[in-house]
Amino acid sequence: MANENRVVLKLSGEALASSASDQTIDALTVDRLAREIAEAKESRDLELAVMVGGGNIWRGATGELAGMDRATSDTMGMLGTTINALALQDALESHGQATRVLSAVSMAEVAEPYIRRRAIRHLEKGRVVVFAAGMGNPYFTTDTSAALRAAEIEASILLKGTHGGVDGVYSADPKLDPSATRYETVSFSEVLAKDLRVMDLTAITFCKDNNLPIRVFDLMSPTNLRRSLLGEALGTLVA
Repeated sequence: MANENRVVLKLSGEALASSASDQTIDALTVDRLAREIAEAKESRDLELAVMVGGGNIWRGATGELAGMDRATSDTMGMLGTTINALALQDALESHGQATRVLSAVSMAEVAEPYIRRRAIRHLEKGRVVVFAAGMGNPYFTTDTSAALRAAEIEASILLKGTHGGVDGVYSADPKLDPSATRYETVSFSEVLAKDLRVMDLTAITFCKDNNLPIRVFDLMSPTNLRRSLLGEALGTLVA
């Protein structure tokens, strides 16, 4: 049974960068996200886990297109997510929030191994858990990894923060179609039937099969992350 106070937040790797900086990880951006997380944790009895992507450092598909072995390229992407996880952990701890990085790929010197019961115990003790290295397997995105971990730890919802200026799920790409309208709520079946590109299709199908709702919101607008963590109905609910 889902724990109503337990949430998984999916952050893309690009969300940790900034268009105003040429840095792979922008310290000011990461600090803002960490501050909003810490504020939400202080305001609400919240158990929070975060799945971070690695697209700001490396994408598996990028290497495959250049002729690399896909499994090798995806493994490189997993290591990129670990770099991001450590950056987020450092920022959260600078705001006084105890944080643990749990990795699906063994690297004992820098992160704890992902063990389901250990993750839940950290959450129960008030620590933010940051999941690194996806699910430890090539060919799966961190969207799908976030959905899997959310189901495993019995989270009540998966929050998907977008970084491209789109504030939810639209009937079409709002950047290409000015007539596109934003959904307040949309069903999994409609997302799949219309190929609305909320997350990758494997993640959507998994959430549908496991009755795990997704809230899609604009992560980069100041205060939106904190407000979403506090339960405000921003963006679009997929259920």
